[in-house]
Amino acid sequence: MSKTPNSPENIATISELLALSNSQYRIYDLGRKIDKISKEQFNKIELNQLPYPYPSQRHAFIAIAFWQKQPSQPFLWFVKLPLDERGLLNQGARDHFIAIIIEALGSNLTVDPSEKQEELLKGNPYHFTPSQYKLASLNSKLKLELKQNASDYFPLCQQYISGDVGWDNWHNIGVQGITDFASRINLDKNSSSLVSALPNLAVEVLTPLCSALENEVLPVELIDALIVYFNRVNSDKNSEQLQQHLLRALASSCHHPHVVNFINKLLADNNLSTEVLIILSGRCWLLWQTPQALIAYFECLVQTQDQQLFIAIFKDLVAIPAIRPHVFHCIREPKRSDALAQAIGSIFTENK
Repeated sequence: MSKTPNSPENIATISELLALSNSQYRIYDLGRKIDKISKEQFNKIELNQLPYPYPSQRHAFIAIAFWQKQPSQPFLWFVKLPLDERGLLNQGARDHFIAIIIEALGSNLTVDPSEKQEELLKGNPYHFTPSQYKLASLNSKLKLELKQNASDYFPLCQQYISGDVGWDNWHNIGVQGITDFASRINLDKNSSSLVSALPNLAVEVLTPLCSALENEVLPVELIDALIVYFNRVNSDKNSEQLQQHLLRALASSCHHPHVVNFINKLLADNNLSTEVLIILSGRCWLLWQTPQALIAYFECLVQTQDQQLFIAIFKDLVAIPAIRPHVFHCIREPKRSDALAQAIGSIFTENK
């Protein structure tokens, strides 16, 4: 176990930097969706005892929320750090990030930076800017975890989804109200309200709501309602986009048997669009926890006859630690189709 530092010169990890400043903190991954990382897990990641669990584009996209005393308004860092081929954190990049922070702020991370300090922080090459929806969802999650009130937009969103104000009166809800509702989907009667409202929601509300729900483990009544709604949707262009959003809403609930059965039926039909296949790999990777499920997915993927897409998704999935063993199994699977064998073989031919 690493020794707690007593001066900035002895700091070896971000965790130690936060400890030195006497900060309370939370760690989240923002790469694919929003997933909380425990302090113990993050410490092991920093010590290269664990690969980063949610790699995206060979990087870790990390949000660090920290505060001292009362967490009325936590400070937020958004840190993008490179990973090696094993998914381990690049120690040099992490050390460089720490050096920049110490040069700018010293050990007091919560001081208001001067103009010079602000310039150093803005010049940080490891900073990234999350999308509006992810930032709103993160703020909602933090407020809920820290037992703070939701935004003023939350009651408006509740009223709209309850059907009290009319389905066309959505303009004043605000993205923050939608993410507040999603983060509280397991509280009060929010889930049952949404189940009843789902077919009536304006697309301007449903689209960002699905993006926010992808970060939440949903109750079974809502899982079932989303699946029923997906199956009711016709195959025209606008409806296909709606199906994509509904799939995203199930992303954090992919381990549920109802979702597994639903996706298995979709894969068996073998008639999925490129966009749906990309969502299934990029957001719903929890589905591929068995070699059989992953092979069924790859068999659908090769039917697109888009080898570059196959290569990109194959490389993306093999980088996820929880999925990597199943990808290796697919490479050795003797019962795969000739098309899949050829697609996999071409990856290794390309790398020679």
